Amino acid sequence: MDIHEKVPVVILNGFLGSGKTTLFRKLLAQAGKKKIPVCAIVNDMSELDVDGELIGNMDMIEANSQIMESIHSCVLSSKQGIEKLDQSVEKLLSNQNPELIIIETSGSCHPLPLVEYFKDHPTAALTGVLVLVDALMLAHDYNYGERLIPEMQDNLINGEREPVNLLVEQIMFCSHLLLTKTDRIDKERLPEIADVVGSINPYASTHSVLFGNLTIESLFEIPEYDFYKVEQLTQELKPVLDLEEHGDRPYNLATRLIKDDRPFHPQRLWDTCHEYLDQRIYRSKGFFWLASRDKISLLWSQAAGSISLEMIGYWRSGIVEDENHGLTKTEIDLLKEQLKSETGQFGDRHCDLTVIGDKTQVDRFTEALKTCFLTDEEMELYRNGHVFDDPWPQRIVKMVGLEESN
Repeated sequence: MDIHEKVPVVILNGFLGSGKTTLFRKLLAQAGKKKIPVCAIVNDMSELDVDGELIGNMDMIEANSQIMESIHSCVLSSKQGIEKLDQSVEKLLSNQNPELIIIETSGSCHPLPLVEYFKDHPTAALTGVLVLVDALMLAHDYNYGERLIPEMQDNLINGEREPVNLLVEQIMFCSHLLLTKTDRIDKERLPEIADVVGSINPYASTHSVLFGNLTIESLFEIPEYDFYKVEQLTQELKPVLDLEEHGDRPYNLATRLIKDDRPFHPQRLWDTCHEYLDQRIYRSKGFFWLASRDKISLLWSQAAGSISLEMIGYWRSGIVEDENHGLTKTEIDLLKEQLKSETGQFGDRHCDLTVIGDKTQVDRFTEALKTCFLTDEEMELYRNGHVFDDPWPQRIVKMVGLEESN
């Protein structure tokens, strides 16, 4: 098949918490609004598949679920991940006729196996490998990028594969480098970061992208990925990655899950995050509720030392319990019927979080988070209407319907 007859593929790659899902949602929202036929593949290394749920709740995906494939519980660059990717691409192209496929990888995904997979693909042509780099993380953890190369060189000397290796190698394979969160660092020092990442990959174009604001049209202007430029790099790294291809948790990363139907104590959660969260907890995300805000379903999103809470909706149980719900009897009866299938002691309310971090630190933070659930005594207080101290920002941004924000 001629290259021009193949479906173009754009990969969104980048380290944990760099903003891939925000960009992915914005691009898909634009495609839906402008009626551009695209297909989506999302990869989450966690069993919880938080990113898959967030993407799957978008209007265009709910209207046609066949345009999206979710690959979770493994890293896309692992042997298992590549097998699932192949199945997903084949399934999408057998059911759809898209003008573009966009793939969001897990933050722990190495780009090399994906580049190799698409190199001679019969029906899909790799165009852009867009790597998102968290400028705030580089500023805080690597002194505005200054320590990035020295730390990687130390690892090479010591024969170690750490997250910094992955971060640098993601940059090496990209065609376009997108710096995110640049509004949260000293603007005068931004050129330092740009110089560092530019020295790692002088072939890539570098752009600052805030809040995922990139036009869907720009993806169609990207030429075919230049495999020749990474040929030598591929030869050097492939033997190393071949040793890792069966591992779904490479680079000394570990994943822990927290599942509970109890709410978090707001003050204790606040204190725990300030005491136990450090740069070796790379990412935590998921859905939860606070004892002080029991009607609201919240999204927890932490990257490095930054935590954001977003309101994603209301618990059905909270609506049913609210005397001023403003719904008809038929609507309330429907919600009650839906709640019958819930097994938790608080209806559909639950806390499902995934924590990703250094193997030596992830248990410490995870266990600390678990102590933030209400105790039996506090549960009794909650049921009796006790008001818990809540230091979290009272104005939590609602996750805007992205179809309306473009």
